[in-house]
Amino acid sequence: MNDDFFSIERMMEYFPKILAKFPISLYVVFVSTLLALILGTVLAVIRVKKIPVLHQFAGIYISFFRGTPILIHIFLVYYGIPLLLNVIFGSNVASGWPKLIFVFLAFGMNEGAFLAEHIRAAILSVPRGQTEAGHMVGLTGFQTFRRIVLPQAFRVLLPGLSAMIVGLLPATALVYMLGIIDMMGMITVISYSTQHSLEGYADAALIFVAASIVLEKGSSILIKKLNYGRKPVDGSL
Repeated sequence: MNDDFFSIERMMEYFPKILAKFPISLYVVFVSTLLALILGTVLAVIRVKKIPVLHQFAGIYISFFRGTPILIHIFLVYYGIPLLLNVIFGSNVASGWPKLIFVFLAFGMNEGAFLAEHIRAAILSVPRGQTEAGHMVGLTGFQTFRRIVLPQAFRVLLPGLSAMIVGLLPATALVYMLGIIDMMGMITVISYSTQHSLEGYADAALIFVAASIVLEKGSSILIKKLNYGRKPVDGSL
């Protein structure tokens, strides 16, 4: 193969520089997942409880974010939030915000919509008798939800949550669209100075694949550990 087209040597040379930017992707995944869990839980509870007005709003929100590309959400958040805050507060409040803040919000809002349905299904999978048992021993509604429902629902949610995280990791490559120098940004920087980018994309692909495999294996081990020795719940005392 012609070295001008693709070179293993260049690939090895670029690899450390590109790998050095991988923590940005992990950072986005971690923070966005936390935001998505919080938002998804709120939306799921609203849907389960069928709270008037909020129930309809949650349905529209979920449909919108599940039916539109994440790239649109990134730009809507990046350009829309500063405009909205400017209208509300009369000043450019978000002008000094780091671009990663908008990335966290966009991915968190997007993934929260997907997680909401998984969380709702997980909550509904817990037998009603478990909730009634909590009330019988004097727990409040919130205490019952936190101590009894959530721990059991989390086991049901974990496979879907793990799949979401694995899918979110490669999607973080889109943060480069806002000018953030992640792995994709570093590839562009390298290509400007060397006129070669194919090796950089090969490096990034290897990193994403390796990280995805690690996440999948890790989540599989965690799922097995949490479900080890677990007996089916029938809702009886």
